[in-house]
Amino acid sequence: MKKLLLLALVIASQSFYGQTSVVKKPEYVILVNNEISTMAQVEKYGAEGYVKSMNKGVSEKERDELAKKFGDKIGDREFIMKIEIYTEQEKLENDKKAKVQAVQFKKIAEPKNEFFLNVEDKAKDFTLKLIDGKEVKLSDLKGKVVLVNFWATWCAPCLMEFYDIPSKIIQPNKDKDFVFLAISIGEKEAVVQKKVEKLRKDGIDFNFGLDPNSKIWNEYAKGSIPKSFIIDKEGVIKFVSMGNTPNNLENMAAEIEKLLAK
Repeated sequence: MKKLLLLALVIASQSFYGQTSVVKKPEYVILVNNEISTMAQVEKYGAEGYVKSMNKGVSEKERDELAKKFGDKIGDREFIMKIEIYTEQEKLENDKKAKVQAVQFKKIAEPKNEFFLNVEDKAKDFTLKLIDGKEVKLSDLKGKVVLVNFWATWCAPCLMEFYDIPSKIIQPNKDKDFVFLAISIGEKEAVVQKKVEKLRKDGIDFNFGLDPNSKIWNEYAKGSIPKSFIIDKEGVIKFVSMGNTPNNLENMAAEIEKLLAK
């Protein structure tokens, strides 16, 4: 449950380079037992051991039902966070189970490595179809610093990250030897196109790439997204990241700046 809470807290131009306009970042709507609440209240419940479950995102149907109840307080379905709280009786039973599990599982499993390619590996070449119909080959970008970002339309942390990328990554590197490739994985073009249209209405105007069969993704990594790779001018991976974590984009920006200076 601590991992779930940490996850919740963390989640708090038609060219390769993207737009330069300022975009408004969406906010999560937090529902505790189907009533709107705050992260401060969730933290309190978590500290006291009352959080039963936590889920990000709802179905379109469920989102519409919530909109009927709460009106325009409900935004996009990806940014709705649902949390269930234990009753007093459930909490007592859960506390007992937790004590038993603490004895049974003394050793915490090491986190799995989800990267097939890592720092100092040569980036695998690929040809990427862009949403505007053009194609770009990674090896043709030699001499440029490339940021490859893997995402999906259903991934709330991925989408939330997009709202910060223009100001922190794209704009500072405009007119430099830098390319940003946001690659959607495992989804049909029509699905991605629909989400891109929504993002563009919000001011997010990258030229997204398509990897419908996850062919490119499977060469680079597995598991959770977003995942990002920064590739230097010689095609060597110099930085990898997983998730939309605090200071992640700042660290990426610093690495890009360093590589561009070489």
